Amino acid sequence: MMEKHQGSPVQEVNDLELKDSGIRLLIKREDLIHEHISGNKWRKLKYNLREAAEQNHHTLLTFGGAYSNHIAATSFAAQKLGLSSIGIIRGEDDPTNPTLKFAREQGMMLRFVSRKDYREMTFVETRLIASNSRVSQDQQARSIASLQEEFGRFFLVPEGGANGLGVRGCAEILPEVEEDFDVVCCPAGTGTTLAGLALTLKEDQNLLGFPALKGGEFLQEEVERLMEESRLRPQSTVNFQLITDYHFGGYAKMTPELLAFINGFQKRTGIPLDPIYTGKMIFGIYDMIQKGRFKKGTTILAIHTGGLQGWQGMKHRALI
Repeated sequence: MMEKHQGSPVQEVNDLELKDSGIRLLIKREDLIHEHISGNKWRKLKYNLREAAEQNHHTLLTFGGAYSNHIAATSFAAQKLGLSSIGIIRGEDDPTNPTLKFAREQGMMLRFVSRKDYREMTFVETRLIASNSRVSQDQQARSIASLQEEFGRFFLVPEGGANGLGVRGCAEILPEVEEDFDVVCCPAGTGTTLAGLALTLKEDQNLLGFPALKGGEFLQEEVERLMEESRLRPQSTVNFQLITDYHFGGYAKMTPELLAFINGFQKRTGIPLDPIYTGKMIFGIYDMIQKGRFKKGTTILAIHTGGLQGWQGMKHRALI
């Protein structure tokens, strides 16, 4: 099993740009949990790895893009636990890619597939395909069966750890927080962390999710599915809202405005943000504060979901 951690600290943001806003901003520094199994990756892998051990599995198989935080974290966790790991990677190999190099150094076997084949393999696990997709669950099942024929018995961890077990880990975030707050803000990719937070929210608190993907409205249904899969409590008792205005063009897209904001925020506060998830969320929070979207006296708790290794991918693709 992964070693225990003592939770992550909550840090108040002292920023002159917020001085006269009447808003208090706290950040739960999930990025400080572990150097390589960072932030919500630790949370989402925790119970998946426990289940793999209980089922006496010796191999993990998972999915991700070429710069995936999840691939990096899973490869490291598997190596620490003495497990074999297989990463099904969307796209083509690139030996200079820092994320893939790290995964290989941890002993992960990488298998590269076309985008079409990747969609078929991950359809049931992530539900991230548009509603008009012709990919069927039968196709997905056949693809998984072919992987079992190729690699033998394995424990399947969905892309991004997006399943009920991942939600259970993320449901442990808010109970660690001792400070009072009114609003929780969280970046969203697969919606797993958002689902875990929603399930532990108090009735007088609000939850805002900031999708990193363009067209993030699909996450409404996905979060509800993940909550149900976790079996923690009925989703009808949950209240959350998606804020879809801060994707900056789509997943892993960067603009000079966003880069300047992230760099300025770190210089003023000492808190590093990742460029794909948390950076967009904090930008959105600041913009909403400036536009008066929060009542004066509101305390916001923002969840830093880690992912700082994402900077390596940005640099490798010359996006920054």
